[in-house]
Formats: sequence, structure tokens, C-alpha cells
Amino acid sequence: MLAAFGVADSTPVALAGGRGASWQVGDLVLKPADVGQDELTWHAQTYPHVRLDRFRLPRPQAASDGSLCVAGWCATQFAAGRHEQRRWPEIIAVGARFHAALRGIPRPRFLDTRSSPWAISDRVAWVEIPVGDYPQVPHLRQLSATIEPVSARDQLVHDRLPPAIIDFSPYWRPAAYASAIVVADALVWEGASSDVLGAVSDIGDFGQYLVRALIFRAVTDWIFAEDQTSETEASSLRWAPAVDLACQLAAQA
Repeated sequence: MLAAFGVADSTPVALAGGRGASWQVGDLVLKPADVGQDELTWHAQTYPHVRLDRFRLPRPQAASDGSLCVAGWCATQFAAGRHEQRRWPEIIAVGARFHAALRGIPRPRFLDTRSSPWAISDRVAWVEIPVGDYPQVPHLRQLSATIEPVSARDQLVHDRLPPAIIDFSPYWRPAAYASAIVVADALVWEGASSDVLGAVSDIGDFGQYLVRALIFRAVTDWIFAEDQTSETEASSLRWAPAVDLACQLAAQA
């Protein structure tokens, strides 16, 4: 596999973050392919058409025979950098530029057939799967009770947006949804206070997007939890302040 991607002479180095399965090998990042061939092909065909506006977008790297997946592994260009916490306004600003660059790209057909935990959770957040299918997920009933329709149009969005945009996970939702996921992660995982809302003060109906973002993350965490009973108990405490804030914002709309 390393030879196929042209890095047989390089030593693999494990990368932190994500799900712990990515490796830097030379100037590439290799990881197990977790999407289908149609999505891999879409990434390879779409990235060259994205206009870079003060962000980096490492491109997929094909093997020597043109394959995008070899022995279950895929490759992208390596982008140097590190994750820095508490830089939420910058992340949201980069997201706005990235989504402006994606505007006009058609909806990928593979979105209809994805069945990953993230895809399922996204559909629950947008009431395409009944929330009643996941009665054990903490706070789900409270969050879903506040959902109202939003008028913003759908487009390609990414669910997490560092200045170097890696592991682009396309969804077909309003762009504000991606910003809401950044805020949700900041509130639940990075100790943000309600002051983080200043970075999204220009987004109308933001409470509706934040409610959906929290549903997306909560359902995903519950699906992945090895001990879902423990996850339910822990989440009740960890998520409660963010859930209450989101429901208050949604009620004010």
C-alpha cells in the first residue's frame, strides 16, 4: 500500500486527533477509507474547483495506478498545523469563507445512501429520522421540542472547520448549521461560556441551528459509546448547560 502511494521509503508516524487511525507518511496522510468509492471520487473531482480564500484544503492523492483506495486505505496531502482551542471566532470566519467557496456546487447523490453514525445523526437533527427512534439519548426530547422550520437554503457544508480544512465531511444543509456545530462543540467540550455567541450574532434563528447541532453531536456520541448507560449519565451533566442555552435561544426566535 505504501508503495502504491509512492511513500514506501518513509516511516509512518501516528497522528493525534480524529479517531486515532491516521498516519503521516512523507508528505501524505494515510487513513482507512471510511466512505464509499463514489464519495472518494467526488472529493477528487470537486476539490480542484474550490476557490481557496485564506484557507487550505489538502487534496486527495491517487495511487500510482490512479486508484483512490488501496487495500482499504486512502491518502490526502499533508497539511502542517495543530489544533488550538478557544479560537472559535476564527474557525467560524473560515467556515463562512469555505461555504462561500462551496456555493453553487450541486448536491452529491451519495448523500442519499450514507448510513454512517454521523449521517444518521444528521438526519435525526433535521427530523428526517424520528427522534423517537433514539429515546435513550440524553436531552433529545427537550431539544427536539424546540425545533421549528428554518428558511435558509441548503448547500454543501462541513461539520467542523479548522483553518486547514481536513476530513471534509459534506452535508446538504444551511451554512449556519456548520457554525452552530462549532459553537456546540465549544460549549460542550471546550469550556466556552455564552460569550461564544458573539461570533454568530449575525446569524438569524441561530437557536434553531444550535439545537440541531446539539442533537447531531448527542446522537453521534450515543451511537459510538461503548457503554451507552454510562454515556447517558455523563451526558446529562456535561450537556445540560448548552442544551438549556440552545432551547432558550430557540424559544426567543
